[in-house]
Amino acid sequence: MMKTIRAKLHGIRVTAADLNYHGSITLDPDQCALAGIYPMEFVEIWNKNSGARISTYVIFGEPGSQCCILNGAAARTCQVGDELIIAASEYCGPERLYDLKPRILTFLPDNQVDQVLNYEVFASERRPYDFRIVDAGSHTLESCHTWPNVDIAAVRADLEAKGWSEAEVETFIKAHFSL
Repeated sequence: MMKTIRAKLHGIRVTAADLNYHGSITLDPDQCALAGIYPMEFVEIWNKNSGARISTYVIFGEPGSQCCILNGAAARTCQVGDELIIAASEYCGPERLYDLKPRILTFLPDNQVDQVLNYEVFASERRPYDFRIVDAGSHTLESCHTWPNVDIAAVRADLEAKGWSEAEVETFIKAHFSL
């Protein structure tokens, strides 16, 4: 078993630090959902400005707030405006690497999502485990319409216009949205 990346927020900026809170990191639940990060999940945090590395658990803040708040002892590791990398991981064997498609979000300075990417491992002519970064905005089954606050009717119409059957559309909606 090896520890692998499962989801990552890359370059999100600290919006506040609250030394007197219980501990943890407070993040926007919409952004977490887009990346695949869960409440109470332990994440590793790397501060690009100071080099500090910590581990703590995620709690959700206000939806749509684009917040990134370090709480408790973690508040000592950063300054407002510092860029962070927040990584969630999982354990698996090499045989599962082909199936993993970690979701990576990159951010603009105001914490709006800039890019949504996937990491992929694939077998190439040169090696059995090769690596690439794919733009998740390419509208594949796994990556399209995962932005928060999506109009479900518009998603259905778009997928039907792309030739998806009613059963495929419903399966996709159920898999990607809480209905």
